[in-house]
Amino acid sequence: MPYGEILGQEHSLTVLRRSLATGKTAHAYLFEGIEGCGKKKTALAFIEALFCGRDEGCGSCPSCRKIARLQHPDLHLVEPDGDFIKIDQVRQLQRELSFRPFEAPRKACVIDEADRLNPAAGNALLKTLEEPPGSALIILVTAKPGAMLPTILSRCQRLHFPALPEQTVEELLVNTGCAPETARIAASLAGGSLKKALEISADEALAGRKELLERIGALSTRDIAPLFAAAEELAGDKEKALEILDLLTTYLRDILLRQGGSTEVVNGDLLSLIERNAARFSLEEVMERIGRVFEARSALQRNVNPRLALEVLFMRLADQ
Repeated sequence: MPYGEILGQEHSLTVLRRSLATGKTAHAYLFEGIEGCGKKKTALAFIEALFCGRDEGCGSCPSCRKIARLQHPDLHLVEPDGDFIKIDQVRQLQRELSFRPFEAPRKACVIDEADRLNPAAGNALLKTLEEPPGSALIILVTAKPGAMLPTILSRCQRLHFPALPEQTVEELLVNTGCAPETARIAASLAGGSLKKALEISADEALAGRKELLERIGALSTRDIAPLFAAAEELAGDKEKALEILDLLTTYLRDILLRQGGSTEVVNGDLLSLIERNAARFSLEEVMERIGRVFEARSALQRNVNPRLALEVLFMRLADQ
């Protein structure tokens, strides 16, 4: 896989290129950053280059093709089995790494979601990190380094992968066939994660966002039945509820921008709705609504009952 296919991670790629060029690769790396920013993709590209013996993988030799299919005998991928990575998985990995390479110059493994190593598995892995068999290369990938054992962190060379620029995510979505307007909104909501942006762009809620926003805007405390019905309907999936709150925040931000005279809004196809509400509410009222949405989001993240959190939010947003 050419490094050119990995966007927004120039610093990490420079470090890895230099380590290969000087022959000074670490025995263990920790790739850390938000979900969907290219960590695992970079890990596989690095191993591909190492096995290919070039500055970067050619993508066409037998070794590169096997890695692309995750079928190389000297590449080992460890992922959570259920909720955790278990000690039996680590022991199996240790056995595999103890053998001499079949084809490649060295063995390599990628431990994905390494923060989900259970305590026994994490402690078992420590010995391998301290004394890696042969010249094995171990790459741990995580979005939550704070959830990992400090002793594991200290034994790895850490590379931070920043969130992808919003424009980069938008361009990648468009290149996959996503409609430009949908790509713009999904990129805005994804927080620099291509994985999340792809999920959002395929979400039915995004496709029906105009109807959703109009529905929320029409809620009134004079008729609370629709208010409670909307809260019950949207509270069924916590992650979806959080996405809807993010969508609502972006929409309210667009209203603020329009009140300030800007047309550079995310929801460009909803400009008439945005302008109508920009004239309807004062700047202070919009700021208050944004604050209410933030409060609801914080409540959901603290595991408050989603339906209750949305009911309170909708009552606060509803016209009297």
